[in-house]
Amino acid sequence: MSTDEISIQELESQYNEQEGLRRDKLTELQKVGKDPFDVYKVERTHTSEEVKSNYETLEGKIVTVAGRMMSKRGQGKVVFSDIHDRDGKMQLFLKIDEVGEENLKEYKTYDIGDWIEATGEVFKTRTEEVTVKVKTFKLICKSLKPLPEKWHGLKDPDLRYRQREVDIITNVEVKDTFIKRSKIISGIREFLDNKGFLEVETPILAPIAGGAAAKPFITHHNTLGIDMYLRIATELYLKRLIVAGFEKVYEMGRNFRNEGMSIRHNPEFTVIELYEAYSDYNDMMEITENMVAHVCKKVNGTTKVMYQGTEIDFMPPWRRVTMVDVVKEHAGVDFNAIKSNEEAQAIAKEKHLEFAKPLDTVTKGEVLNALYEEFGEANMIQPTFVMDYPVEVSPLTKKKRGNPELTERFEGFVFGREICNAYSELNDPIVQRERFEQQAKDRELGDDEAYMMDEQFMSALETGMPPTGGLGIGIDRLIMFLTDSASIRDVLLFPTMKPQS
Repeated sequence: MSTDEISIQELESQYNEQEGLRRDKLTELQKVGKDPFDVYKVERTHTSEEVKSNYETLEGKIVTVAGRMMSKRGQGKVVFSDIHDRDGKMQLFLKIDEVGEENLKEYKTYDIGDWIEATGEVFKTRTEEVTVKVKTFKLICKSLKPLPEKWHGLKDPDLRYRQREVDIITNVEVKDTFIKRSKIISGIREFLDNKGFLEVETPILAPIAGGAAAKPFITHHNTLGIDMYLRIATELYLKRLIVAGFEKVYEMGRNFRNEGMSIRHNPEFTVIELYEAYSDYNDMMEITENMVAHVCKKVNGTTKVMYQGTEIDFMPPWRRVTMVDVVKEHAGVDFNAIKSNEEAQAIAKEKHLEFAKPLDTVTKGEVLNALYEEFGEANMIQPTFVMDYPVEVSPLTKKKRGNPELTERFEGFVFGREICNAYSELNDPIVQRERFEQQAKDRELGDDEAYMMDEQFMSALETGMPPTGGLGIGIDRLIMFLTDSASIRDVLLFPTMKPQS
């Protein structure tokens, strides 16, 4: 019977049997005073990569390595074994003449998944593989649960996300993705630090869910006796720091939105927001394209990546196009020729667009934005800045110079997906209050994602904020593109999952 033909019940029975055998082995070890859980520290001298990359100087020298046993082969007087550590694989060679008959016999009882410490001499086998000829070894942790069967492994996506530690153990490419994720985040910080930005931390728990149009998670503070919100954006706090005179600030961290889950959305996600005094949205475009190109080249060696079979080139400059032009090209509607809300509403009805409020209250700008989302967004494959959003959907943004119906806002798109959002920030407190009041009316009409009024932010704005450019980038989505990952869950170590029954 093939593994594919074995039922889930039979597999569970086999795993339960193996777990029982492993526990029996642990009991026997404990009886003879070799409890692996009594090991407190390992005096490792080298990782696998350090041994391999320094072979010429380490040949014939004694080293101590440690890792999880992932293979064991050989019979009689010789055993070969592979252990995996943070850097990769290290082959161990055990010979009865070196370790003794009883010790070799014990080693053969160890299971795949056990953690081993081994000390021995560095040499190369006849196949030129760098290996440690073991003189002494120790079991430093017993794996009581068997790892997934070698060739079939942990393949079910749901199980992989729930048991990420096993997923990483059994799928090397998964580990590589998260190593690359760390390098991407480090590269972003390096880029901004070199440009004089200051990294800061602002509250995650706040009395107002401000800075974005999104549904928040609500919690309750017992001591204060008030409801509070997990942040949906860091924007308003960071702008208050621009008011304070910091001039260049950024924050990278988790945001939380109580919305749907998909291959593109997770309720908690990583975002970087940055703000620079004396700048506008044109400066933010340059920062975005140069930073992404810098990070892509740093982790991949080139500005080009293959994403789901399509080559994406992040080399600056990226394409720049207005929302009006995209809608004209892909929806066949020229908004330069539309003069009233009523005309726009008729087009919305003709195109079967849906809104969170009654159609007769929808404005021209809101229809323009909806047409872009419906017909234009999916066509933005190569990195593109879509510019000049309607004022109605951009309440924190300065009006566009020369056209008060639009704002100096852009969103960056790749493969039909938004990866960033940026403005020439609105710093007029009188206009900002009017925008917040309009958002409050929209909430009353049924738009529960409309912005909330934040009086502390308003007070800061009234103190005076210089002309400022602001930018937010979805780190998880960016990492998806740079690692060719189809789902956002593939780049989150522990994505949000529905509890198992």
